[in-house]
Formats: sequence, structure tokens, C-alpha cells
Amino acid sequence: MAYIEIIKQIMEEKSYSQQKFADILGVNQTTVSQWLLGKKKPGYDSIMLIYEKFNIQPNILFGIE
Repeated sequence: MAYIEIIKQIMEEKSYSQQKFADILGVNQTTVSQWLLGKKKPGYDSIMLIYEKFNIQPNILFGIE
């Protein structure tokens, strides 16, 4: 589950709370929490925003080489 580790890494490097990360992506904090717990995966729009705002390629986000 590469996306969990990458999201955690982004949040740690930027000192973002779940709420701050959620605000940047236009989702709610519960959604970010579910991503971090592996209960949900980011949708297309969120994946594209992570790519645009943090320069993380979608393939890398999901562990695809």
C-alpha cells in the first residue's frame, strides 16, 4: 500500500495535520484518515491533486514501477 506511506511522508515532511492535508485536497479529514488506515484509496481527483501539488506521480503513489 504505497499510497499510505507516501501520504504519511508528505504530511510528515510538510508538518501537515490530517485536516490541513484534507483542506489542500478539498476532501474532509475523515477521508484522509480512511486513506491512512487503508479503508479507502484516493479517488481520481485526489490522485491528480496529489500529483499537481506534491509532484508525486500516480504510478508511484500506487507502487507501480
